[in-house]
Amino acid sequence: MMRRLIFCSFALLTLGITSLQAGRRAEHVFIISFDGGKPSVMRDSDMPLLKKLANEGAASWTAQTIFPPITLPAHTSMLTGLGPDKHHVLWNDYSALLGKVKVPTIFTLAKQKYPMLGTALFPAKIKFRHLWQPGSLDVFDLDGPQQDRPVANTPEIEKLVIPSQLVAQNASAYITAKKPNLCFIHFADPDSAGHKSGWGSPEQKEAFKVSDQALGQIIKAIDLAGITSKTVVFISADHGGRDKSHGENIPEDMTIPWFVWGKDVKRNFAITDPVTTYDTAATALWLLNVPLPANFDGKPVTQAFEK
Repeated sequence: MMRRLIFCSFALLTLGITSLQAGRRAEHVFIISFDGGKPSVMRDSDMPLLKKLANEGAASWTAQTIFPPITLPAHTSMLTGLGPDKHHVLWNDYSALLGKVKVPTIFTLAKQKYPMLGTALFPAKIKFRHLWQPGSLDVFDLDGPQQDRPVANTPEIEKLVIPSQLVAQNASAYITAKKPNLCFIHFADPDSAGHKSGWGSPEQKEAFKVSDQALGQIIKAIDLAGITSKTVVFISADHGGRDKSHGENIPEDMTIPWFVWGKDVKRNFAITDPVTTYDTAATALWLLNVPLPANFDGKPVTQAFEK
């Protein structure tokens, strides 16, 4: 009897894994956002790995973010597939009273389709707690795994920004150990430097250089985990900027990079179709064989893939 139970349990587990993988174009999807990533400044910065991945994969240097081009609304569009008129996240600071985003994130949609699918979010700012819907994430790591419970607003919490290298260190350890299927990673150093010293300043270019090195930690972790051949990596940004600010409906603020690299991605390919930040969510779900909701604004960027 015990042997039969063990056999049945193994069969059910195998069936679950097979069901999880059926129809999926990639087993692992990573979305990496360079906060404040203005394409012209990134191209002028010392970012050899990012440029290598862009050249090896499919790239657009003229993708567009949403209006207003500010961090939380833009990342909400990136991770829900919806514009601000539908997700209604128009604020840009953490507020416990405002609660969670009211529309499903890609993590929620993926878990609804595949409960066993591994999900993770590694932000640099506490405001991303607004995107942490119940049951959607296996880990939310803000300089260490967090608990999903109310966090009081304090000046210290509001000012907390985790450096890119530390975000990458924490994410890399998790990737190597857990091999998540859907993972978002946020590098805030370029935005912080832009607000302090200006977009395109030497200080911001140095922040891009350091964040590119952090990107290297992530790519190395994916390799160490043995999942490179089954992985697609997105690299993008929430907004650009000029002087020491952003938020206007102008090309300097609205234009962002959008790259994909990895399994079945066309090599050295320039994406010519228009790309908007909410297409990131649609493309990630398409890769994982998760149906897109009927109200999605985002569309999969299928042009970037071989099949």
